[in-house]
Amino acid sequence: MLQHSFIHIPGIGATTEQLLWANGILSWDDVREPLPAALPTAKARLLLRHAPERRRLLAEAPLEFAHRLPGSERWRLFPAFRAKTAYLDIETTGHFGPQTMITAIALYDGQTVHSYVQGENLDRFVEEIDRYDMLVTYNGRAFDVPMLERAFGLRLRHLHLDLRYILHRLGIKGGLKGCEKYFGLDRGDLAGLDGYAAVLLWQEYERTGDRRVLETLLAYNIEDTVNLETLMVHAYNLYLAATPFAERHRLSLPSPPQRPCRPDTEVVRRLRARLAMVRQMRD
Repeated sequence: MLQHSFIHIPGIGATTEQLLWANGILSWDDVREPLPAALPTAKARLLLRHAPERRRLLAEAPLEFAHRLPGSERWRLFPAFRAKTAYLDIETTGHFGPQTMITAIALYDGQTVHSYVQGENLDRFVEEIDRYDMLVTYNGRAFDVPMLERAFGLRLRHLHLDLRYILHRLGIKGGLKGCEKYFGLDRGDLAGLDGYAAVLLWQEYERTGDRRVLETLLAYNIEDTVNLETLMVHAYNLYLAATPFAERHRLSLPSPPQRPCRPDTEVVRRLRARLAMVRQMRD
C-alpha cells in the first residue's frame, strides 16, 4: 500500500491523493510527465519533486519515511513493518498511578510468545524490545507505553499503531474485548475476565506462590496480546477496502499461535466466584 501512497508528500492531502488515483496515478511508478490536466500545477510540481526522494527514503531510512505519514494513515505501514512488529500488552497492580507496578508483560512477534514476570525476568524486556521497529497495542498510547517508560526509565521510540484509535475511526468500539467480539474472537475459558481479574490473580499469586495462579495470569495476558495481530489485520483490510487496491493487497488472517500458558480450571472458577462477590457488594 505504501507504493500507492502520496499523502506523505508535503502539500499532498487525502483529496489530492484520491484525485491522483481517479486519474490513473496509482503508484510512484506512474509519476512522470505529463501528469493529468485535472491535477493543479502546484500539486504536479510537488509530486514530481518529492516522489523520487520518497522512494529512496523508504528504501534507505524506512523509520524516517514512516514518520512522514499522518498519524491517522499509519495503518498503511503495517505490511511493510510486520516482520519487525511486537504485539504488546502489560498487566499491573492496579490503575495508572505513582504506586502502580507492572506485574507481567506479554510480547508476541507473529511467531513466538514471550512472557516477562515481575521478580523473575522482567528486566529482559528492555533488552529484547529493541529487536522490533513497530509496536501494536490496544490503548497502549495512554497506558502500556507510559507505564513501561516510567518503570524502566526508557523511551520507546518505535512506530506505534494503537488499535484503540485505529478501530475507533472505523466505528468499532467497546474496549479490547468488545472489539474481539465484533470480529468473532473467542477467549474460551478466559471469556468474560477483564483487567481487574488480572489484578486479583497477581494478588493471589503474591499471597500463595501458587504457580497455577501465575500461569492463569500469564494465559490471560497472552490472550490480550496474540489477538492484537488478528485485530490489526481486520482493521488494515477494512481501511484498504476504501481504496482501489483492496483486492491486490488484502491480508489473510493469521493462524493462532501455540499458547505457552493455559488457564487452570480451578483457579478460574475461584476467580469468577470472587468477581461475582465483588460485583454483588458494589450493587
